[in-house]
Amino acid sequence: MITGDLKSKVDKLWTTFWNNGISNPLSVIEQISYLLFIKRLDELQQTQERKANRLNRPLENPTFTPDQRAMRWSEFKNLDDAEAMLQVVRDQAFPFIKNLGESTEGSTYAKHMRDAVFLISSPALLASVVEQIDQIPMADRDTKGDLYEYMLSKLSTAGTNGQFRTPRHIIKMMVALMAPGPQEVICDPACGTGGFLVVAAEYLRDLRDGEGNLVLNAPGNRDHYNTEMFHGFDFDGTMLRIGSMNLMLHGIEQPMIEKRDSLSENHSGVADCFTMILANPPFKGSVEKSTIAKDLTKAVSTTKTELLFIPLFLRLLKTGGRVAAIVPDGVLFGSSNAHKTVRQSLVECHKLDGVISMPSGVFKPYAGVSTAILVFTKVGVKSGGTDFVWFYDMEADGYSLDDKRQPIAANDIPHLLQCWHDRDPAHLGDRRSKAFFVPRSEIETNGYDLSINRYKEIEYEEVTYEPPLVILGQLRRLEAEIQQDLDSLERLLKP
Repeated sequence: MITGDLKSKVDKLWTTFWNNGISNPLSVIEQISYLLFIKRLDELQQTQERKANRLNRPLENPTFTPDQRAMRWSEFKNLDDAEAMLQVVRDQAFPFIKNLGESTEGSTYAKHMRDAVFLISSPALLASVVEQIDQIPMADRDTKGDLYEYMLSKLSTAGTNGQFRTPRHIIKMMVALMAPGPQEVICDPACGTGGFLVVAAEYLRDLRDGEGNLVLNAPGNRDHYNTEMFHGFDFDGTMLRIGSMNLMLHGIEQPMIEKRDSLSENHSGVADCFTMILANPPFKGSVEKSTIAKDLTKAVSTTKTELLFIPLFLRLLKTGGRVAAIVPDGVLFGSSNAHKTVRQSLVECHKLDGVISMPSGVFKPYAGVSTAILVFTKVGVKSGGTDFVWFYDMEADGYSLDDKRQPIAANDIPHLLQCWHDRDPAHLGDRRSKAFFVPRSEIETNGYDLSINRYKEIEYEEVTYEPPLVILGQLRRLEAEIQQDLDSLERLLKP
């Protein structure tokens, strides 16, 4: 999360757009994204040019040719004539990034950019925005991601239909839980701006083998990373554009971000495709029953999105594929037949690996909804389901649980990750601690209730009191003192 000077710079940039008539938050983010994308393309080429100069080699496959030099951020940002800058950006640089992927067969980026529109028509506005963006430090990947998340937090539509933006540190925790490998095929079927995919990409980019070598440098891994690893579905065209640019800004050459309503019958043929799913699907929403894929309604009779996404995950995964998904607490203990069916399926037919209870303020300021993370594995028909479920009671995430979400010292995430990677069902753990195992038989006895309060043991401290006669004596003494004070006050008030 960004604070201080950087936050002030983003707020000022946002206000500049609003003062110049671009007040739709999504439009503001889109326009900033286009400019950030142009800037990033230039920075990447500058890095390649410096490397080529050090090696005394010609630059291979440059993004900008010498004839396109005027379109580079480092060139037009220095123009004194704001009108000339607008002409370069609007008439050259923007059409260039809009058509960037057209030569690549199957480029989803090119499809999403077809409807993109550059809305900045004022030379003064563009000059001011370019100057402000140029002053925002973007070299650090975490800063870049936090900046993007902070802009997204300004969306007036955030929280509508349960579409809450997932805090970046929670995404990083979930990716660390799953520890993706270099040959994963990762999907987020409700990807929005692509936050889960970006963090997974960053994790893999830094991942090293036992000898300290980057795993992406192994034969075949880099090509798989760039072209086949990352998949995302959403039905909002603006989000698809932002998500595609977000992934490309983070170094993924061909992200497979597709326009799909994941729950619909129109896309029911997508199955057994992915090895990992990372997601925060919409909460508290309902969809029209006639549009839902028949295989999903067969698995669970409901129109609630938070329940329908679980059988969807299972359909999308290959056998052995893994899921880490955020769900509202109601999924864990809801008493309807649909709730029980979903939980029973995870426990009896698949492998429910873990249930992580999160504090209710994680999604503030959007909402105070209580949530949990379900971690499960799709298993084959004859694999026997779950033996033990690992529970963790996360009470603090490093930020205050109010609307301000200020950094604090209390943070269970490092301990959670350590316990997860060290977990051993042979040692069930003390149910008075944060982490412990529960056997399937006990979960079954409790109607497949997965709420942590059903199983966690709370240790109460014994409180001792004085005998009643002693307490009564203390009360009499207090009353006597009060009466003396009243008498003194009365004497002071008498003439």
